[in-house]
Parts: sequence; structure tokens; C-alpha cells
Amino acid sequence: MLDRLRKSPVAWLSALVIVSMAAGALFAPWLAGHPYDAVSRDHVLAGPMPGHLLGTDHQGQDLWARLLYGARVSLSIGIIVEVIMACIGITLGLLAGYRGGWWDIGLMRITDAMFAFPDILFAIMLVGILRPASAFASFLTVFVALALVNWPGMARLVRGQTLALREKEYVEAARAVGVPSGRIILRHLLPNMASPILVAATVDIANVVLAEATLSFLGIGIQPPYPSWGRMIADALPYLRSAPALLFYPSAALAALVLAFNFLGDAVRDSLDPRLRS
Repeated sequence: MLDRLRKSPVAWLSALVIVSMAAGALFAPWLAGHPYDAVSRDHVLAGPMPGHLLGTDHQGQDLWARLLYGARVSLSIGIIVEVIMACIGITLGLLAGYRGGWWDIGLMRITDAMFAFPDILFAIMLVGILRPASAFASFLTVFVALALVNWPGMARLVRGQTLALREKEYVEAARAVGVPSGRIILRHLLPNMASPILVAATVDIANVVLAEATLSFLGIGIQPPYPSWGRMIADALPYLRSAPALLFYPSAALAALVLAFNFLGDAVRDSLDPRLRS
């Protein structure tokens, strides 16, 4: 897999974009030059100038600083939500696929019901129910809402992989000699489904980042003063003619990050496809 990824320019470019944004988010306090909530009333809607690399927004806040801290918000939410939903989806998918019976029937009915609604509408409903009381609480609300919305896809994937693997000879042999179910799952099932899980997780991070930006664009996601690319895009719309850069920078950053994760997931999937190895 690694050899094919090394030869893929799309994988290299996607990884470069992700690593660059992750580095910018990690070292934002040293790279930004300004706090994300610092306001300069003397420089409102200013263009690029000394001290403000990309200019300022309608409140006099530095665009470069808010882009870097916005990357921190998007990546942290994408990764943390992916970890939560993967834990939920993998656990339930393994139970349904390995145990079968009512576990399987119950999980399938729940996922069918959740797939009947668009993910973003379900997330909006959950955020409306939870109603964060503060800007910091909006982070927790977004974490919970997006994790609860996105786990069914991972659960279905893991269930399907488990159903296919549990009939393999090595699993049947382990079961015949009395190996505990937990050990079979950890030593035989999970390692053999790690590749499709990795591909799905990479693409899911892109979906979570886009969903968070959508919620913030609608005003129900990450709340000020914390920067979010979705909120920056919404705030820039009234100034589209007078200051188009306000819309361009966060939109370009969001598109680049989402496309990078999607292309990287496609590259990983292609590297694992046995039909392409020949």
C-alpha cells in the first residue's frame, strides 16, 4: 500500500495540504501574529498591509489569524468526531455482525431510520435540542451532534466486513478450539478490516469538517468569539462586492481541506484495491 501511495501525486499533494494546515493550526499562536479575537478599529476591511498579512475583516480582526485558528477548529472537530463515531460504529458493527440475531436486526432498523433523514437536518435538530448555553458549550454540542449523526455508516461497513470474515476458515478454527469471542474479534477480525475502516475514516473526516462549516454558516455551530470557516463565510456575504477577499480565503481553505481528505481517501482505497495492484 505504501509503495503505491508514494507513487501517487494526488496522495502526495493531498497529504501536503493536510499536513500544512495541521502545522498551521498547531503553531497558530506563533504564526498568526495576533490573537483570533483581537480587534483593530483603525483597520476595518483593510487589505494586506504590514502587520496584517491578508488584511482585516469587517470587525478589524486579522484574517490570517482567524484562518489559522479556524483550521484548528475544523481539524480538531473532524478528528475528534471521527474518533467518537468510529468507536461507536465499530463496536456496534462488530456486535451486530458477529452476534447476529436481535443485535443485527436492531442495529439495521436503527440505521435504516437514521439514513431516512439527511445528515445535516438531523444534526440541526440535535443542536436545536441541546441548545448550547455558551461559546465553549457549542464545541461540545457540535461534537455530540455530528458523532451521533455519522456513526451509522461506519457501523454498516464494519457489520458487512464482520459478516464476511466470520465465515473464514481461520475464524472457524479459532472458534472450534474454544478461543474466546473477544480474542477472535481483536486478533482476527479487526486487523483484517483495518484497511476499509481507514479509507472510510479519511473520507468521513472531510464530511464532518464540511458539516461543521455548514452548521456554523447557519449560525448554530461554533459560536463567536471562536473562529470557524463556516461562520467567516456567512459574515463575509454582506461584503461580497466591497471586500471579496473575506469570502475567498475561508472558502478556499475549506474547499482545499475537504478535497484533500477526499482525494487522500480515494488514493488509499486505490492502493488497497487488488485489481489495481497488478
